[in-house]
Parts: sequence; structure tokens; C-alpha cells
Amino acid sequence: MHTTDQIQGSPPTNISGHDIVIIGGGPAGLTAAIYAARDKLSVLVVEKSIIGGLITETERVDNYPGFSEGISGYDIADKMHKQAQLYGARDVSGDVTAITQTDDGFLVRTADASYHARAVIVAGGSSHVKLGVPGEKEYTGRGVSYCATCDAPFFADKVVAIAGGGNTAMSEALHLTKFAQRVYIIHRREEFRATPIVMEAVTRNNKIEFIPDTVIEAVEGDDFVRKLRLRHVLSGDSSGLTINGLFVAIGLKPNTDYLKGLLELDAGGAIVVNDGMTTSVPGIFAAGDIRRHSVRQTVAAAGDGAVAALTAKKWLEDL
Repeated sequence: MHTTDQIQGSPPTNISGHDIVIIGGGPAGLTAAIYAARDKLSVLVVEKSIIGGLITETERVDNYPGFSEGISGYDIADKMHKQAQLYGARDVSGDVTAITQTDDGFLVRTADASYHARAVIVAGGSSHVKLGVPGEKEYTGRGVSYCATCDAPFFADKVVAIAGGGNTAMSEALHLTKFAQRVYIIHRREEFRATPIVMEAVTRNNKIEFIPDTVIEAVEGDDFVRKLRLRHVLSGDSSGLTINGLFVAIGLKPNTDYLKGLLELDAGGAIVVNDGMTTSVPGIFAAGDIRRHSVRQTVAAAGDGAVAALTAKKWLEDL
């Protein structure tokens, strides 16, 4: 087992480290940690926010094998985390800003620490896509949210809106109806992308109202969100919508900005890998939502993590 080093500031050239450093503590990263640590490799997971990643924002997961009655995303992550710890994997908090190659592996850098690894598994997942309209940034945390599961209780008996047209937006809307008085779903098209079974549940709910063919042009308020400026995409007509909160659910973007110039990325910023989750740089592997052609499902992310760990182990053995 390699010893663990956390170096403040500029690290010295000679530091011991880990067999594998895993960037991201979601289902892909945690599964990779379970597989690698169980094979007696020294493993460190670096997670920038909450262990479990975006799955912790999901109130109920009904399609994860083995849980026919459903399970919360938080509980899935918690079970994976405990299992990884059981086999000896460690985890630290940190936002990775760079990966640099060394003579004997890689240096994984955060804002205030560096970790040496013989191999790296990138499983940093994705972040919520922003609307990019005036007022969105200013009112984030003051009425603008990207997680209904996290923030819905703050909007009890209030009027809220959701931007989006897929399964995530519809699921968020349904969850919000448990608290809010009224939920508007604003979508730039007439047709929604959500699956029929989800749409059926949404259309049956009398707390929900659709505003199709419409985009949000600005978020306005005082100390808190009070109003949206809307534009109908067909007629061009502008209007206002009085609300108490806005939830944005328009997609996810891979967290790969710090990897540009190091790894091959596709046009959307996802990491290009082969069937073994190997990237364009030998010794760096990728798994989960952050890789190209990910189906963005928890069970698939876990599978990616297992493949990445097994491939990384073989790569280390061949060195």
C-alpha cells in the first residue's frame, strides 16, 4: 500500500501517493473505488461537493436493480460510499483543477492540495446547464434553484416555475406539487421530451400548468425572485409571469473544462473513451456521465466504474 500525501501549495518533486486517484464520488467513482480497493490497490476519491454527486438530488429511484420498492438517490450513494470505505478506499474534499503527468504517474491538483497517482479515473460527472439570462446568477439561492429535491420545502404554498421539457423537469414538477400551490412548466417547444408514463402523471396533476413555445428572457425581483420575463417563440410576444421561485432543468454539461488540451473530448465536452474506459492518455480512464455516449443512468455509471477500475488494474499490472 502506498502512503497518502496531501501537499499544501506547490508540491515537492518526490512524493509518494496512491495506486489510483478517482476524481468524483458519484456512482461511477464509488463503484470504481469499491472494485479497486477490494483488489488491494490504494485508492483516494476526490469529490468537490457531496459524496454521491447529482444522484443525491433524486428523491426516488425506481429502476435501480435490486430495489423493487424504489430507493432514494441519497441512500444509493450512502451504501456505495460505506462499501468503498469498508474495503479501504479513502475520500477527501477538493475541486480538481488540473492533472499533470510525472515520470512515474500523475499529479492531481486541487486549489490547496496535490495527490500523486500511478493511474487516474475521471468520474467527475456533469453540472446543471444554466439558462444564461439576466438575473439568473444574481438570484441563484434567492429563488433560482437547480434541485427541486433539495429546495422544494422552501416554496410551500408558493407559485413556482420550471424551465425544461425532459424527464428531469417533469419529475421535478411532480415533486414540487407536494409543496407549491402552483407549478408552471415553461418549454421552448410545443412537444415535450419526457417519456409517456412521466407525461401522463404530469398532465393528471391539476397543480401543473404548461407554458409551451416560450423562453425565459430575464429573472426579476427584489431581495427574492418575483417575476419572469417571457417571450413566445412563434409570435414574438413578450409577457410577464409572477412567481416565487424558478427551477432550471434544461440539461447537464460534463465537468471537463480543466481537461481541455490533455484528453480528447467530443464536441459537447465529454471524454472520448474505448470499451475499456481508456482515454487518449495511457493511465487515465473515465467513467459515468462524463464520458462520451453515456446514457446518464445510475446503473450504467456503476458499470462504467467497474470497467474502469478493472482496466486500470490491468494497466498497472502491465507497467
